[in-house]
Amino acid sequence: MRVVVPKETAPGERRVALVPETISKLAAGGYELRVERDAGAAAGFLDESYAEAGAELVERSALYEGAQVVARVAPPSADEVAALASGTLLIGFLHPLTDPEGIARLRERGVLAFAMESIPRITRAQSMDALSSQATVAGYKAVLLAANSVQKLFPMLMTAAGTIAPVRALVIGAGVAGLQAIATARRLGAVVSAFDVRPAVREQVESLGASFLDLGVTGEETAGGYATELTPDQQAQQQAALEERIPDFDVVITTAAIPGRPAPRLIPVSAVERMRPGSVIVDVAAETGGNCEVTVPGEVVEHGGVVVIGTTNLPSLMAFHASQLYSRNVAALLQHLAPGGELALDWEDEITRETCVTRPEGGS
Repeated sequence: MRVVVPKETAPGERRVALVPETISKLAAGGYELRVERDAGAAAGFLDESYAEAGAELVERSALYEGAQVVARVAPPSADEVAALASGTLLIGFLHPLTDPEGIARLRERGVLAFAMESIPRITRAQSMDALSSQATVAGYKAVLLAANSVQKLFPMLMTAAGTIAPVRALVIGAGVAGLQAIATARRLGAVVSAFDVRPAVREQVESLGASFLDLGVTGEETAGGYATELTPDQQAQQQAALEERIPDFDVVITTAAIPGRPAPRLIPVSAVERMRPGSVIVDVAAETGGNCEVTVPGEVVEHGGVVVIGTTNLPSLMAFHASQLYSRNVAALLQHLAPGGELALDWEDEITRETCVTRPEGGS
């Protein structure tokens, strides 16, 4: 089975779908690997490493010849879809809930597409869970962005000139990204509090050494581990409670997201205006609109002396390890769909069924 890895073309995307470490394991497992030249360069993986791992390096013009599987990170452009033969198996982040036009193009082309964000959150699929692996990187990077922008030192310092109080940080949303943000902020020496509408995560928050901020608002948890959307009354109550508490913090990191929906607005302008000048908000949910009313996706803005960071695609800013983790996720799914390099799709299997977003008519 020939698996090809293109160089990503989406603006700002530095990750690569398969890294040499994974290429080597797949090559030994019966797969034929073809990688576009410089596909991994932006993430720190040079062509020489791919060649040593057993991949054939080719130019874009010859990349898709005889390709049976295409592994990528971001959704393919219209031109890239047009280059795929009918029946090609595609693996990547494909945005099935938010990009109906892109999914329609794949369907019309007859592509057998598997979306990494659709991997079911079950024990058997943990090694394939790219949303979690990339959220881990995003949560870590969010804290580093905050530390770089806030006008205070994170840890408490006792010096000859007196004692410096530690940064007080609030993490909103205790999913994978939020928990990683809590752990990272704690390692840097901040005093950390966290809030989530799911009371079940309180134990996880406290196990990382953070205080659980009780705002009197609770919600249910979906089967995938996400919080359900709050009612308008609950949202208003949550915003009012946050507005009262947010001025106590120097750094706020928001990570609340609902798959396929705009990010819930948690922090109104009025709350930002009550924060001390020099404070920082890092909105990890900026890609889907942001949790803060001031957030401008893709930009860093200042409002009343408060820096609001809406940088998107945080995993791409740490492309080496983000690619390494994602590559292992992709390989795990590929080995599930085509063990030993032979396609064996079982549509009764939950992973195969739930992850597939387009399937050629009559495909088996």
